[in-house]
Amino acid sequence: MVRIYFLGVFILLIAILANLMASKLELLSWYDFLKGLTNSPSFWSTLRLKDGLWLFLLYPLILGSGALLGDLLFSKIFNL
Repeated sequence: MVRIYFLGVFILLIAILANLMASKLELLSWYDFLKGLTNSPSFWSTLRLKDGLWLFLLYPLILGSGALLGDLLFSKIFNL
């Protein structure tokens, strides 16, 4: 149970950093994406390629890598 909590906190920290990076690079966050979908039916036509790549490819890869790194860190800290 401690491992799951540790991984969750680590992924959360990675997600916060990734969202900060996205805002600095002027990329859409998931919040902006979902808000755009609910506010405008033609939102898909205004979506930039770099935003789509960020949301559907890079962001999940970053979070997955964060989970892997968190698991490795947990194993090193607790000698498992």
